[in-house]
Parts: sequence; C-alpha cells; structure tokens
Amino acid sequence: MTTEKRRAPAGAAVLRGEITTAIRRALMQELAAVGYGRLSIEAVARRAGVSKTAIYRRWSSKLELVVEVVGTAAGSKLPALDTGSLRGDLGLLLRVLAHALSHPLAAQIVPDLLAEAARNPEIDETLQAALRAKQQEVGGALVARAVARGELPVDTEPGAAVDLIVGPLYWRLAITRTMPTEAYLDALVEAVATGLGAAGAVPRQRDAAPA
Repeated sequence: MTTEKRRAPAGAAVLRGEITTAIRRALMQELAAVGYGRLSIEAVARRAGVSKTAIYRRWSSKLELVVEVVGTAAGSKLPALDTGSLRGDLGLLLRVLAHALSHPLAAQIVPDLLAEAARNPEIDETLQAALRAKQQEVGGALVARAVARGELPVDTEPGAAVDLIVGPLYWRLAITRTMPTEAYLDALVEAVATGLGAAGAVPRQRDAAPA
C-alpha cells in the first residue's frame, strides 16, 4: 500500500515550532533588557532572527505576545516536591524557587511586570490567574500532605502558607537582591514550619558508640 504524506492546504501558514521557540526566548531576553514599556515587536524579531510577520502570524500585538509567553512561564509546573516530610518539602521548594528567582532574566522581568501590572489590567489579570493557579498547585499539595502526615493542623490555609513560604524569599531576592545562603534557607524552613504550626523538628540522634 502506498502512503502519501499529508500536506498543508495551499496558502496555509505553517507555524514552525523552532521559530515559535526562538521568538519566545527572544521576548524574555528583550523584556529583561528593556522592560515592557520600551519593548517592541521589531526588537524581538531582530533578536530572534525572524521577520515581524513571523511574530504577527502568532500574536496580534505586543501585549498579546507578552501576556501569553509570560503567563505560560509563570504557570509552568514545578518538579514533584514530595520528600516525605514538611520540612523536606519546604527545603526543596525554597531551593527550587531561589534558583528560579535568582536567574538573571527572572530578576529583571518579575519586578518590571509587577509594576506594569499596576497600570495594565490585562497583564494584571493574566499574572494573577497564573499566580493563583500556582498557589493552589504548590500550597494545596504541600499543605494536604503535611496535614495527612499529622504535621500541620487540619485548618491550615494553603494560600496563607504559600505567602509565608514565598514572601521572605521574594523580598530577599527581588527587593534587597541578596542571594540566600544554605544557612538562611535552613533557618527559613524552620521559621515557616513553626509559623504554620508544625511541631518542632526532632533532633537527629548520633549513632551510638560501639561498646
């Protein structure tokens, strides 16, 4: 039997995946370099090595491009964070977030977009939706596991838990621009766990000396 390759209809625009990826990458780099206010489709196209037409085939405007790309990035899934204990989950989550927020692109883009969101309702709505989804994904799962293990009270509020976890780290990285040390992250884990009402950490016992 002879099989024929399926071809796109004549005149149809074929949106190549590698071009879309290049545009997304260029958008994030340009946004970090100049901010939303000075961002232009021309500059993104130049950085991506494509024509403006290639961008307009995918997005109708600068706002649509930024909202879609940044919203997707903000809503991307975290790796599995189930370590078997609340403090283990907190430690892993804080280290993942510290790595993400300390990336040069994130360090420039996040503060700029939060400021822009105060002036642009569409950007604000997109960011808020992505952040609420992330809050439910991370906070809901982390708190539910800790409650099931008996580590947290059953009435622990996931939203407040995420604020308590992320708030200090965001302040340190985005506002004071200070890299957290391992000692700081360990101290933050204990502070957050205590603030959420978890029982104190059980000290590790040293192996008994041989008789």
